[in-house]
Amino acid sequence: MSGILVTDSVTRLGEEARGRVLVAGSHGGVYAAYLAAAAGVRAVVLNDAGVGKDAAGIGGLAWLEGLGIAAATVGHDTARIGDGADMMARGRITHVNAIAAALGCRPGMACRAAAEALRAGPVAGASPPEATEARHAIEGFPAPVAALDSASLVTPDDAMTVLCIGSHGGLLGGRPETALKYDARAAIFNDAGIGIDRAGVSRLPALDRRGIPAAAVAAASARIGDGRSTYEDGILSAVNETAAALGAAPGMSAKDFITRILERRS
Repeated sequence: MSGILVTDSVTRLGEEARGRVLVAGSHGGVYAAYLAAAAGVRAVVLNDAGVGKDAAGIGGLAWLEGLGIAAATVGHDTARIGDGADMMARGRITHVNAIAAALGCRPGMACRAAAEALRAGPVAGASPPEATEARHAIEGFPAPVAALDSASLVTPDDAMTVLCIGSHGGLLGGRPETALKYDARAAIFNDAGIGIDRAGVSRLPALDRRGIPAAAVAAASARIGDGRSTYEDGILSAVNETAAALGAAPGMSAKDFITRILERRS
């Protein structure tokens, strides 16, 4: 549809997003909302990621409203997180901000219909405030541990680092190579409510094939899009086979997971 851009992640936006309605597979939290706003979108539809702790999975809607940008989310149980095409095909709206509501978006609406309605909205002129620092070193462990608000912040230097990532644990468009840009000692994601087709934890088996221990914390236990909350608050809901072989299990805290991995894998 003209004026609508469909993508698997807001971390991969270019000039083509400016002035268009964006349907993206990313969670609906503030960091994802910031990236969409910075790209100059007209409006955006994201995934509610199970809503989760402190309603972080939809926190970007009110934030975008403050910038004059219409925003909505589709249900994590109606379309795969990380898969923009699936959101367009199957997604159903669960939450809208006031600007989107004024344009006719409402809960229960098909994502495709909502995106079409959002084309009538104006392009906001306000520039988003600069995002706060999104990567933090965590002290007190015998190896590097870092909290990242987004998996897009992983670097080649993280090969020996345990990463506590605020991103959802879903593959982008189902592609295994998107599980993690670069290898790491271990990785923890947010399960985004797990959702339809268990999309919220689909990175985990893909990382098994790379020999990387990986886990996801329950969206209800940690704020999605917030790497420090993954570390501080997270309780594991899923682990991959590589992590399980090292003693990791659902119900364990993220902190205990890190300790276990570093004890068993030097």
